[in-house]
Amino acid sequence: MRPRPSTFSIVARDPDTGAVGVAVQSKFISVGSVVPFASADAGAIATQSFANVAYGPEGLAMLQEGVPADEVVEHLTAADPDAATRQVGVVGQDGSVAAFTGDECHDWAGDVQGETYTVQGNILVNRETVTAMAETFETAPGGFPERLIAALHAGNAAGGDSRGEQSAALYVAKADGGYDGGNDRWIDVRVDDHPAPIDELERVFKLYDVTLLEREAPEDVRALTGDTAAAVLAALADLGHYEGAPGPTFDEDARDALEAFRGVNNFENHDLDVLEDALARGWDEAEGDGEDRLVDAIWRGLSRLERT
Repeated sequence: MRPRPSTFSIVARDPDTGAVGVAVQSKFISVGSVVPFASADAGAIATQSFANVAYGPEGLAMLQEGVPADEVVEHLTAADPDAATRQVGVVGQDGSVAAFTGDECHDWAGDVQGETYTVQGNILVNRETVTAMAETFETAPGGFPERLIAALHAGNAAGGDSRGEQSAALYVAKADGGYDGGNDRWIDVRVDDHPAPIDELERVFKLYDVTLLEREAPEDVRALTGDTAAAVLAALADLGHYEGAPGPTFDEDARDALEAFRGVNNFENHDLDVLEDALARGWDEAEGDGEDRLVDAIWRGLSRLERT
């Protein structure tokens, strides 16, 4: 028998940016290679529970032609002799939303929809998994990708996958959002095998965000001073970028060390002043040690700026 992904996912559209995407977690290896499909000019689809991966490209093609989500789901399942074992969620770029949970999906299985999203899951501990995801997506602070990840955390905390955790993925498409504007693959982050895949997905997403996603320019920037400057310099020294004695002044040697850190980590899409400002604003709340804390502080400091 083929393995069945015991999975919970959210498929959603961001009306403010036009981004569409899927966030998913499963007790299944490399769920990101199976479940999520998205296209900026069409919509997004999650196919799971004996997933029929043909639902992805076929459904996106229909959405691109203007077929609403409910008709896409009806067409896909009506043509599938194994539809009773399938689960699928569809959100169209036109704002339409629909889902299907087959009668032979293992309990607990079901779905719930909101104005801009659908949440679905199978082999779950309880229904609260999907309702918690829906409520959190609607109320969580932050941008579209942060709200998708927050929904995964909420579903996991409310019950989650009855077989445990293994992999997670976040895939979001936005027009011209890909690397150097060359395609629509705005966010594509996967954790294929990990004991805490949602936590790891969030960590990797933050690094991805700082490295690849653009932010608007700040109107003002802060300089690193005092205890925060000393702590940042100590971290840079531990990484071999700073040779002096860490102190409260972030001078030219310190900025050279930050420049070296920026180059090694490919953070060149942010000016040095912006990185210093981000560290000054984000350091106190940042988590982890060493390089992990530097990255988390930069991400937190940049989060005040809108993505472009």
